[in-house]
Amino acid sequence: MKVAYLGPQGTFSEEAANRYFGGENAQFVRCDSIPEVIEAVGEHRVDKGIAPLENMMEGTINMTIDSLLSYKDVHIEGEYLLPVSLHLLVNEYTERSSIQEVWSIPPIFTQSRQYIRNLGAKCVNYDSSASAALQVKRSGRKDVAAIGPALLADLHGLQILESNIEDHPDNETRFIVVSREKITGQQRKKTMFVITPNEEYPGVLSAILNILSALSINLSWIESRPTARKLGTYRFILESDSDCSFETLNKAITILTTLGHEIRLLGRYDSRQS
Repeated sequence: MKVAYLGPQGTFSEEAANRYFGGENAQFVRCDSIPEVIEAVGEHRVDKGIAPLENMMEGTINMTIDSLLSYKDVHIEGEYLLPVSLHLLVNEYTERSSIQEVWSIPPIFTQSRQYIRNLGAKCVNYDSSASAALQVKRSGRKDVAAIGPALLADLHGLQILESNIEDHPDNETRFIVVSREKITGQQRKKTMFVITPNEEYPGVLSAILNILSALSINLSWIESRPTARKLGTYRFILESDSDCSFETLNKAITILTTLGHEIRLLGRYDSRQS
């Protein structure tokens, strides 16, 4: 089984992939971007993919949602919650007071904003925390540091100057596991679907939600994304966290479709965590 994830080596995506598929005979394929992970599944180059969907502090990763919506044969089959601990990675003999710049990716900077402010350092963006750590090592500089997972220290021969520097100790990122397997009627804890209204009018979202509420479909997550058809038109991505039966879901689909709305099931799945 081939599994795609966002590389390079040492990322949180790699950690999530290893933990989720650890007990399976998986051959991992590193990708350069989140869209490439979804694309690899959609184009039959791998069997499954794992990609970050939402961080507790950063919010929804729209790139993942948009990529998923681009492939109608790609479905969510699982979810994994990964605790995210951030660490200050430096070259040997670097002192905290000498650090002028921290290198990493914008989501990590968001998750450690207060720490960086107290450090008084400038943020420099990289395409991954792994590449930031590698460049810190290659530079040999003692006035810069990378922020990322602890395993990057061993991977690139760096030292952990300070640990658990995220602003919130319960920081988590949730990942979705995607494949081309057909969605079945099996009972699952979560269901995600996307609704594109037939037209824009005041109260359209409220009307849709009233229908779901009448069917006792409990929603835990709602996002909107542009339809790319016309400025100001949106589709809604919704997630139910209750045991919503396939029969109830089909009722909702029938009613919403009759009213002219477009509805697509994105996945039915259970959640796992460390």
